[in-house]
Amino acid sequence: MERIGEKQAGAVMALGRAPVVTDSLQAATVPANTVSTDLIEQLRVLEEMKSAITALQARVAVAFDLAQRAEQAEAGVPASERGRGVGAQVALARRESPNRGGRLLGLAKALVTEMPRTLAALQSGYLNEWRATLLVKETACLSAEDRCAVDEELAPDAGTFDGKGDKAIIAAAKAAAYRRDPRSVVGRASRAAAERTVSLRPAPDTMSYLTALLPVAQGVAVYKALTQAADSARSSGKAKSFEDVGSGRVVRPRGQIMADTLVERITGTPGGISGITIDLVMTDRTLFQGDSEPARLQGYGVVPAEWARTVVGEEQSARDREFSVWLRRLYTAPATGDLLATDSKARLFSGRLRRFIETRDDSCRTPYCDAPIRHIDHVIPWHSGGQTNLGNGAGLCEACNHTKENPGWSTRAVDADVHTLEISTPTGHTYQSKAPPLPGHRPSRT
Repeated sequence: MERIGEKQAGAVMALGRAPVVTDSLQAATVPANTVSTDLIEQLRVLEEMKSAITALQARVAVAFDLAQRAEQAEAGVPASERGRGVGAQVALARRESPNRGGRLLGLAKALVTEMPRTLAALQSGYLNEWRATLLVKETACLSAEDRCAVDEELAPDAGTFDGKGDKAIIAAAKAAAYRRDPRSVVGRASRAAAERTVSLRPAPDTMSYLTALLPVAQGVAVYKALTQAADSARSSGKAKSFEDVGSGRVVRPRGQIMADTLVERITGTPGGISGITIDLVMTDRTLFQGDSEPARLQGYGVVPAEWARTVVGEEQSARDREFSVWLRRLYTAPATGDLLATDSKARLFSGRLRRFIETRDDSCRTPYCDAPIRHIDHVIPWHSGGQTNLGNGAGLCEACNHTKENPGWSTRAVDADVHTLEISTPTGHTYQSKAPPLPGHRPSRT
């Protein structure tokens, strides 16, 4: 197994010896070949070390995959099921989400088994992990033989991409892949429509990114419809802000009108909330006494107290909407903040226990995985005597719920101040997952 070079290792030792210049005037008079030169050299070498370590991680990941498959074969696991859960273990070891772990394992396999020149460039620092990933991604549709040929043609370790940016690397890889197998490249584009999806992720200041991945014709059509609606509203004088209707002073910008039109057309109401439940968790002090303790919006995260009160107040005062605000009381243990019980006034929904666990866990309980909850499952399986109750329930994404059923995986609840799970992997490593703190809870310090 390769070792990191002496030059790279020496940079780490030099970090402790480098002089630090704090005064800007003093820095301006320091000769160019002393402090500044040394610090830039250290940055360069440290960047090369990162790339070398990434290449070494790729080799280790592939070796681990082979070792796991061999051990599973000895245990009698069918050939079609060998290798399951390997990506999840890589993710836990690297403190990444399971989805990211699977992609890292795929990257490692491609580099080690099919793209040796790209791996060599990563090892020597000519490429970083992201740009190596771009090369792997753009050649994913090729056969192993064609991919290896493209790797040889581009030869990144020979300095092919010196000074080139991401776009240049992507363009070169696409062109080389098309020359080797144009039919596969075209087929990949036609299959991409199957990956269309809509996703939501938090943005700063209680905003969010609603993203749609669509075929180009559909995407252009949606965007054109929104722009036409915005232009029509502005030309007809209907572009006043919701907050200032009647004042005649504020006109919404074009982009804001497009966003408002999107919400209204999808939900059927200008404000965007009608017949849809949003779970906003806050303390009674925040809701009724003006306390500053933040609230938590399920599917988004922490939101300011004032914003949460405003949302509740706006919905309660919206008499012209067919909408009702349901208050769901959540009882917590005074000392720990752990959810204990709930009562629900929302008769429109069944499965209170499921909703309770979804509110408590907020997102998938696997460490480093923040995917939305799709499955509520037993911590100790039902067939092993596990009960259907709060303590033995956990919210998981679909992939993580399937992963924990693989041989060698186990989960148990442990005694802690908040609902805590201990996950054990086939290698005997353990990882803990605590339910996220609820508004108003202050963890005790020991």
